[in-house]
Amino acid sequence: MRAHLLSISFSFLFLPVRYLERASLVFPEGGKPAVVDSVTDNAATRLYNELQLSQVGLSKRAFDFAYKGYEKLIKRQKLGNPSILTICDLSQSSNRKRLYILDLEQNRVLMTSYVAHGRGSGGEYASRFSNSNRSHQTSLGFYITSSTYCGENGFSLRLKGLEPGFNDRASQRSIVIHGAAYIGDEYLQSNKVMGRSYGCPAVPRDVCDEIIDLIKDGTCLFIYHPTKKYLQISRILNG
Repeated sequence: MRAHLLSISFSFLFLPVRYLERASLVFPEGGKPAVVDSVTDNAATRLYNELQLSQVGLSKRAFDFAYKGYEKLIKRQKLGNPSILTICDLSQSSNRKRLYILDLEQNRVLMTSYVAHGRGSGGEYASRFSNSNRSHQTSLGFYITSSTYCGENGFSLRLKGLEPGFNDRASQRSIVIHGAAYIGDEYLQSNKVMGRSYGCPAVPRDVCDEIIDLIKDGTCLFIYHPTKKYLQISRILNG
């Protein structure tokens, strides 16, 4: 019996390191064990440091979640243009540049910008989120950018929400990226808090065209907030 146990112990010691890394267990909020893919985690940490994202204000936690989902969408061949990852970090004040456009092929930060949240989501800080019509709230999660058009807000970019229950009504709600006069440096000079949208991630008019041209046609957009319900239920993050 003792010899049998020793054999099992030695077999475990000689398992490949890569296997042991992927099988590491942690207990996230909610108490349920989850498998941590340390290969992905290591890649995210390397990129976060290499792009010096802390210096431009993007939190490591927001980037880790964004990168995890982005990798899954690539594996599922959902992205027409996998080189660009855009992160909207709604854990930050709307008075900060909390939209980050990253080129993960060239390992560069292409642009940072202000971005609005929905007026139903809160004041300076967003705290409420919805997928419902007429909620005027922002919808969290992963999106794929689609085609451009010119509408009542000028040059705009359609978004396809990928997460049932969280943002899959984006098209029905007309959630798009567009320029707005109620957000940007000029607006902030005469107002204490940035303006808010009807749920769209609106950006300053003077950089709207540039932003849309950088991220249109099949790139990944992630709208982040540390809301437990989303982080625990998202099929992309937990699938």
